[in-house]
Amino acid sequence: MQKALPELLKEYDLPIGIFPRDATNYEFNEETGKLVVYIPQVCEVGYKDSSVLRFFTTVSGYMEKGKLADIEGMKTKVLIWVKVATIASEGSKLYVTAGMKKTRSREAYEVTRDGICVDKF
Repeated sequence: MQKALPELLKEYDLPIGIFPRDATNYEFNEETGKLVVYIPQVCEVGYKDSSVLRFFTTVSGYMEKGKLADIEGMKTKVLIWVKVATIASEGSKLYVTAGMKKTRSREAYEVTRDGICVDKF
């Protein structure tokens, strides 16, 4: 039986809200650390620190303790939409690398939120 995605993220010291609430199906290979998360539709999630993440229907990356790297299928808005490459967690900080490394409050990502449907990724 596969554990819930929020439980898996907690195990790897990542905030449970880095994916939209309806992202419940996923595949995880413990040997390689490869994570593939399936999202019902292209959407974006706004967080309480005013940051926004946009998700494709499939998001993949490699997970290790406190870090999700080589991410495909996720963008963030930094004046324009930029591909997110890495999300790393360290204490109360969350580091989102999308072209440049940006520090965000981890607390803003500790709650799962609903994604809002958008037309394109």
